[in-house]
Amino acid sequence: MLVAIDGPAGAGKSTVARALAERLGFTYLDSGAMYRCVALLSLAAPGASLAGLAGAARIELGADVGERSAAGTGSAGAPAHTRVLLDGRDVSEEIRTPEVSEAASRVAADPGVREALVAKQRELIAGGDLVAEGRDIGTVVAPEAELKVFLTASPAERARRRASELGTDPDTVLAEQTLRDERDMTREHSPLAAAPGAVVLDTSGLTVEEVVERIAALARAASASV
Repeated sequence: MLVAIDGPAGAGKSTVARALAERLGFTYLDSGAMYRCVALLSLAAPGASLAGLAGAARIELGADVGERSAAGTGSAGAPAHTRVLLDGRDVSEEIRTPEVSEAASRVAADPGVREALVAKQRELIAGGDLVAEGRDIGTVVAPEAELKVFLTASPAERARRRASELGTDPDTVLAEQTLRDERDMTREHSPLAAAPGAVVLDTSGLTVEEVVERIAALARAASASV
């Protein structure tokens, strides 16, 4: 079974998807880490073909590093991240810097990059039970997913959560987030949107546990109907 979780930055996708996978005993796929890897490569090789970098990159996703906060979706602390190897090198922390995050949003708008990484993602989800999260899992990567969920939250709440993670000013994060949202939603290829048939879930004011339980219930119902 495949559970596809999409949504904008700060909606709690990664935290929820990771916890949900643990709850269900599924494998967790962090598609955003793959775009961050290409972004990291692009920063080290200005002017290089983004599609070429994405196609040649050897990206391996492993177990989590760090600690997941047990409190609310937007609580402070050291959130867990997927262990990521890029061409054999551990870049788990390096790809989480603000510079790489900003570059990842630009890189993700490149159709050649998306084509290369979508192909890699489809290989990863070809078999087994997975929870995959990103911005186009339910719309492009796996529209056939048995359960599709679109997580969202108010812009102010999303900015607060992101600022808490980064230890920065919420107003600054909100301004950057607004630009990123606009770019993600209006890009020509794979724009950010809820997939047809997706359950839209606003996580504002909800704890991680509450969100996970709601999606787990949906997953159980979807599994029973198959």
